[in-house]
Amino acid sequence: MYKTIRLVLLVILLLVVSLNTLLSKIRTTDWDKSLWVVVYPLNADGREDTQGYIDTLKETDFDDIESFFIKEARRYQVAIERPVEVMLAPQLNNHPPEPPDNPSLFDNIVWSLQMRYWSWRQDNWGGPDPDIKIYMRFFSPNNQQLLRHSLGLQKGLIGLVNGYADAEYQGQNNLIAAHELLHTLGANDKYDPETSWPLWPDGYADPTKVPLMPQLQAEIMGGRVQISPSIAIIPPSLEYVVVGSATAIEINWRDAD
Repeated sequence: MYKTIRLVLLVILLLVVSLNTLLSKIRTTDWDKSLWVVVYPLNADGREDTQGYIDTLKETDFDDIESFFIKEARRYQVAIERPVEVMLAPQLNNHPPEPPDNPSLFDNIVWSLQMRYWSWRQDNWGGPDPDIKIYMRFFSPNNQQLLRHSLGLQKGLIGLVNGYADAEYQGQNNLIAAHELLHTLGANDKYDPETSWPLWPDGYADPTKVPLMPQLQAEIMGGRVQISPSIAIIPPSLEYVVVGSATAIEINWRDAD
């Protein structure tokens, strides 16, 4: 009897979660109003120089994310003046659960649930409820620590960004944030996970260019500019990035037809 009740409750919970995910997908990609995106900074390595940089952060440091979405939405003739509005929350002192190394499907599900629960409990934002939360974990560029892969969760509308605490790197931090933000809206990666190089054609900014290389820009979900068959570089900022056709279809900026 108890097992049956637990099973019924679990099924109801899964149905509620699935329905909420579906409604969130529809709400965040109908583009009838601006999406409120809140960035939460964290001192990920506990260093003084990292904290010093976080203390200088201003909301305007994230303006190029807004500008990128405005520029690209206009290019696809999306009828909204500002697709996203980015706001800066106070620094968080509690850290999110670490993603598992070499995770199985079950590990990913468990971490996703833990991350969503942590996000719900730790919110220190005093403004209107955000549509999307971006947790930006800062590391000192002097730490020489290899940064873990950043992540974006469509279920929960959460981005986890690992970046360097220096004004020189903020352009790339914002590029990664925009990439993960698009993951929350349903966009897929368009690069080879083994090499991190963009996949042709969808991962190229200009897949019909002749000659194909060098590419002059990066596709946002491809992540890199393919300079030659053996060289692909991360652009320094969103100024050198575009939303490709496949990504535009995934976020409802363009019809699949």
